[in-house]
Amino acid sequence: MAEVRKDGAGRPAQHTMTSFDDLYDRADPRAFFRELGTLGYRAPHHAQRVFRRLAALRLRNPGETVLDLCCSYGINAALLNHELSLDDLYAHYTSPRVAAMTTEELTEYDTAFFRTRRRRDAVPVIGLDIASNAITYARAVGLLDAGFTENLETAPPTRALLDAVRSVRLITLTGGASFLSRATFQPLLDNARTLPWVAAFALRTSPYAPIAEHLAGHGLITETYTGRTFVQRRFTGAAEQRYAIDAVIAQGHDPDGRESAGHFHTTLCLSRPAADVGTPPLDELAADE
Repeated sequence: MAEVRKDGAGRPAQHTMTSFDDLYDRADPRAFFRELGTLGYRAPHHAQRVFRRLAALRLRNPGETVLDLCCSYGINAALLNHELSLDDLYAHYTSPRVAAMTTEELTEYDTAFFRTRRRRDAVPVIGLDIASNAITYARAVGLLDAGFTENLETAPPTRALLDAVRSVRLITLTGGASFLSRATFQPLLDNARTLPWVAAFALRTSPYAPIAEHLAGHGLITETYTGRTFVQRRFTGAAEQRYAIDAVIAQGHDPDGRESAGHFHTTLCLSRPAADVGTPPLDELAADE
């Protein structure tokens, strides 16, 4: 969820973003937090408040769910449903006690760790990601109610996934939008009983318009929050920064004070039916506490 990894066919991405492929499918998330923590990775922190507000609006009846795309180790689900911050997770997974555990010990420990911090208003979350180890971990410790390791960009969904997404009222995304297309969204929207809202924190280095255009074909109007952008992480070096600045300029964005200052930035995009636009306003959903 933190970085785009590969294109829909599993080929290496054709850009100069640093690859963190080796962090995404470990048996547990310790390396993920250790390595990305050094780069100040913040995307789930920004999403936490927005996703909680949206979940409270959208999930009103038993059985309704959130679908987190590119969910990785279930970090968005952890922050949505538990009395925890992203900084709490960094402290947890980089602590000496946790560092000394085996994966089996950590899985048992985390099961209790998350259970004791579960919010009373917790909602069911389904995860979709190609990283099978990450999905297995998130399911084992109770972060995901269901998890699927399917790549809809290259193969049609299984019946099990289609059945699961019938109850989805909100789709969330904090990484990977650059490599998703109508192939992923079409079956998810077609099989939902009620058209879900789609909330994405999309990197400014790639266009979100193709996804927005496809969602429009399903009757979802995409709003882009203009009040601010949101830090994703620091660059790993000058080459990655040059890539990002060139890319955001090519997208018609101004990198001054954002990518030029040393960080990838994301934009919040919210897609919902025309009848729902403005109720509540996007500015209200994205506002700081």
